[in-house]
Amino acid sequence: MTILKELWNRRSLIWSFAISDLKIRYRNSVLGFFWTLLEPLLLMAVLYIVFTNIFKSQIDHFGLYLLIGIIMWNMFSRGTEMAMNSILAKGTLLTHIYFPIEIPAISAVITSSLMLFFEIIVFFIFMVGFQFVPPMTILFLPLVLALEILFVLGISLPLSVLNVRYRDVQFIWKVILQVGFFVTPVFYKLDILPSNIKSIIKYSPMVQIINMGHDFSLFNKLPSLESLEIAIFTTFMVFIFGYFIFQRAQKRVIEEL
Repeated sequence: MTILKELWNRRSLIWSFAISDLKIRYRNSVLGFFWTLLEPLLLMAVLYIVFTNIFKSQIDHFGLYLLIGIIMWNMFSRGTEMAMNSILAKGTLLTHIYFPIEIPAISAVITSSLMLFFEIIVFFIFMVGFQFVPPMTILFLPLVLALEILFVLGISLPLSVLNVRYRDVQFIWKVILQVGFFVTPVFYKLDILPSNIKSIIKYSPMVQIINMGHDFSLFNKLPSLESLEIAIFTTFMVFIFGYFIFQRAQKRVIEEL
């Protein structure tokens, strides 16, 4: 409870870091902040061409299916990568000014969440462009996104301190993200996978979160009780375990900077 109170008292600093990170990310680029919107659209365009002309995807509303999947995956990959390097980026400040060491990772996740918000607006614009009327279940989408943000934070906190002590972490994590993109139903449905593989990857929080994102926003479908339990339980376990690792590893972080 003490750390929560201290973080609340430092909320202006957290917000300041988040906005600063957002500005720095696109500093000196011609298109600037518009890259936030262009990144998922460019990837969607490539995958849409491949899976409608070569592999002939049969998924309904495939363009929107791709876009929301990419947006949600980008939140995870971008949020964890930004947070992983956040303590190193704020190293000079941390060695001269005291503030909770959780703040850099939290502010990085907030930055990624702001980018997610703008990308979701683009998703709704595309719904209008495709003349798609969203189902009532789309009202549950913010809850899924909130669950994803908590999951990203649970991964980000330990990554931020481990990357200070072991620089190999950033390279290992890039590989994990590349593999994770293809084993998560961003551009396909879980139904196409063999049952033995599906029975394993269904325990991934991101698999359940993106699956629910698709169902809520496009198919007017509620998750099964099992899917809901897996998503919530694994997300909270990752957050608790991630914060435990963070607490253990953060003790020597300032010395390592």
